[in-house]
Amino acid sequence: MLVYNIGIFLYYIVVAIVSLWNKKAKQWIEGRKDIFKRMAQAISAEDKVVWIHAASLGEFEQGRPVIEKIRAEHSEYKILVTFYSPSGYEIRKNYGGADYIFYLPIDTPRNARKFLDIAHPEVAIIVKYEFWLNLLAELKRRGVRTFLISAIFRRNSIFFRNYGSIWRQALDSFEQMFVQNEESKELLHGIGFDNVVVAGDTRFDRVAEIARNVKTVPVVERFKGEDRLFVAGSTWGPDEDILQTLINDNPQIKFVVAPHEMDNSRIEKIIAQTKAGAVRYTCCNAESDFSQTQVLILDTIGILSSVYGYATWSYIGGGFGVGIHNTLEAATFGLPIAFGPNYQKFKEARDMVALGAATKVESAEDLAEWFAPLRDDHAALQRAGSAAKSYTQKNQGATSLIMKIIFG
Repeated sequence: MLVYNIGIFLYYIVVAIVSLWNKKAKQWIEGRKDIFKRMAQAISAEDKVVWIHAASLGEFEQGRPVIEKIRAEHSEYKILVTFYSPSGYEIRKNYGGADYIFYLPIDTPRNARKFLDIAHPEVAIIVKYEFWLNLLAELKRRGVRTFLISAIFRRNSIFFRNYGSIWRQALDSFEQMFVQNEESKELLHGIGFDNVVVAGDTRFDRVAEIARNVKTVPVVERFKGEDRLFVAGSTWGPDEDILQTLINDNPQIKFVVAPHEMDNSRIEKIIAQTKAGAVRYTCCNAESDFSQTQVLILDTIGILSSVYGYATWSYIGGGFGVGIHNTLEAATFGLPIAFGPNYQKFKEARDMVALGAATKVESAEDLAEWFAPLRDDHAALQRAGSAAKSYTQKNQGATSLIMKIIFG
């Protein structure tokens, strides 16, 4: 633990230095200032608290079905949500489904004790990962019922290495671990853990809820009109480069492009290179004339999941970088999906490729080859879309199982 605690301290110093010029690092530091004072002012000693921790926005969306079930079925509890990353906290800090939302303090022994003194949770739920050793040890010492949900373990992770003993000890803190697949269960069984339930991924429940309660987006509705729409979500530069060729080769198709980050230079590049006209979403309203516009750039956050409801095809970004983003938000609407080559660590992407619902592309040529039959052959489009929708429907139910075991 000494090495771990030294590492935590050094990490904090590095982030503090980087915060002098990096916006996210600055948010990370400033968001934790006076954290215990603010928590103590908000959380009453009489509150019955359920604490849910999500590393960032993606993990929050996985935890959200459980949060909302607790809110609906167990009003006796106050809900505390914590984030590690600014990209989660800054977007969801005003989320109405929780009573308290804070950054998670940096994981030192003193901070762990102080955090739990103030939060005093009866139940702690960690979403997917984030194994903070001091916090987990303190939760175990206090006898707090602690659960891991939507987790996925891989053979090459630190828990299964010779030098991973302190990380294996951390898993002792969990009363129950809810994992996404049988492989995770078998790996954990191999190191002595039998308190493991294969519940699946709560994201399937989340996207089903999105599809049931899809919001209208008047600007997109007007932009689409009677045309067919292709939605490219969470794109990065390399994604936009290959999409640009597809856009210009298909002027009869409308496109929505939603960059993962609002990089002004990349947005201007898309506008400049689109022959049939492109416009920013934030420059439009429900009365805008889109007759000379082929591309709508979604330079805002919070509506992409609803925009997929207007689409016929989809592309998910990130596959030319560290990995693809959320494919399930598109799949739940029955959209065929394309993405870049870096998708192997995402089970749902591998599954959908095997089912014919999704395709890996590595170039503009690959993208055009995938798109042409789905554009021109209704039966091919129907097969791919139905495979995507059926896959999301068959994998729902994790939230109900988790709730039943935790709350009875």
